[in-house]
Amino acid sequence: MKRTGFIVFLACCCLLSEGLSCCLGAEYQLSMLPRYSTEEIYKRITPLVEYLNKATGLSIKPTMTSTFDQYTKALLGGKIAIGFENPYIYVLASRNHEAVAMAVKGKDGDKFRGIIITAANSPLHSLADLKGKKIAIVGYTSAGGYLSQKLSLLQKGIDVTTDCHIEAAPENKQENVVFSVFTGDVDAGFIRESALHKVDQFVPPGSIKVLAHTQWLPNWALSISRLMAPADREKIIKAIRNIPQESPVLRALRIKAFKPAKDSDYNLVRKAAGLISPTTDKPAN
Repeated sequence: MKRTGFIVFLACCCLLSEGLSCCLGAEYQLSMLPRYSTEEIYKRITPLVEYLNKATGLSIKPTMTSTFDQYTKALLGGKIAIGFENPYIYVLASRNHEAVAMAVKGKDGDKFRGIIITAANSPLHSLADLKGKKIAIVGYTSAGGYLSQKLSLLQKGIDVTTDCHIEAAPENKQENVVFSVFTGDVDAGFIRESALHKVDQFVPPGSIKVLAHTQWLPNWALSISRLMAPADREKIIKAIRNIPQESPVLRALRIKAFKPAKDSDYNLVRKAAGLISPTTDKPAN
């Protein structure tokens, strides 16, 4: 009798233990590519974290990184389970993360593009004129300030990595590219289209001209770790798709909505980055 009672006691302990594990669950870290200050990133993602906690019943915490490199390593290393990043950083981390939603914002919706700018009095008039020229870019991980232009030039037979002289802007700031073009330090600059008027208060009107609009790219990705428990993943995807229009969550992120997305939506970015062949979807040699 005592033995039977002990077995029942053990069974109850096991059930209680399983119940506690289920209730406690895993804790997931959510972050955003640090395109802005740590304080600004925290303000932008906290409403999303709070919404997901309530909508899913999961334990999700905000986490910060200081640089693009730290963020990418955190995605690849599993420290960030839910990420919101530009398309280039996403494709770099996509063996560990999978896009489940895409940002929709501004007049261009789920896409954005770069532009190539020059001084208003520049002798450059076409993409072909950029060969051999000194060009400022936002940074090698910038989609709108490098990859968009790189892809358009590749389509014209120009490889900016070998046919031009490239330099990244200080602190990878869009406005520093504009300043470099304005002061004549470079012949041309690559920036995101929406950044054109960021320094209008410092640069006289008519000083900068747009040489070309470049390749459209898919917007920022909301991605989830491929190692996340399937049930938790589905809870998060469902919650993201149910965010109401005009939600404080969307306003904080400065977007209109999230639309469903899949990994292959970002193949164009992989081509621009040289990760897959420009003519096929196969890995580049």
